[in-house]
Amino acid sequence: METEAIGMAAEIDFSMLALFARATITVKLVMIALLVMSFWSWAIIIRKHLMFRSARAEAAVFDRAFWSGEPLDELFEKIGGDPQGASEKIFSAGMLEWRRSHRQDGGLIAGAQARIDRAMDVAIARESEALNKGLSFLATTGSTAPFIGLFGTVWGIKHSFEQIAISQNTNLAVVAPGIAEALLATGVGLIAAIPAVVFYNKLNADSEHITGGYEAFADEFATILSRQLDA
Repeated sequence: METEAIGMAAEIDFSMLALFARATITVKLVMIALLVMSFWSWAIIIRKHLMFRSARAEAAVFDRAFWSGEPLDELFEKIGGDPQGASEKIFSAGMLEWRRSHRQDGGLIAGAQARIDRAMDVAIARESEALNKGLSFLATTGSTAPFIGLFGTVWGIKHSFEQIAISQNTNLAVVAPGIAEALLATGVGLIAAIPAVVFYNKLNADSEHITGGYEAFADEFATILSRQLDA
């Protein structure tokens, strides 16, 4: 009898597609939701990787131009009123406030340094928000996907036990398919969660590093302007 049950179980298709096809509608919905979360997570990961690489390249190009010895007014005129990169936007915010702080007679309006610092801080905050946009979804996926998959597993096992009770048969051919279908939901949950957690940590660290570079540039630029204010 046991040999016969094992033979019946061996004839059952345990491929991923077959397990998904045999799963209950609830487990199917759980796995589809997890696959969508995984797909969206990878889309964010790829988009952020390209964005961060572009931000680093832009910052490197602007740093070379900024420290080339070219007068800041000329650099500002080259950038114009529509700066493209984050570094250009931060620089333009500071230079624009610097120019607005001059009176018609050439004197400076009181509190110029504080206003310049605030203008650049606002620009940095906007760029930081753009860098971090979407990372919260990775954190949410990493923290919730295993539990969503576990719900699918619990529901699938419940259904398997119901089928066992109805058929009053506990041999391997009856038990194995339902348990395998249920465990697949947990596997899909882990597939969605693990990359999301790993890349969230990496991308979050990269974002903080890039933002730190912007803040360091703003401090250096503010120092240069402060010397001119004191002069």
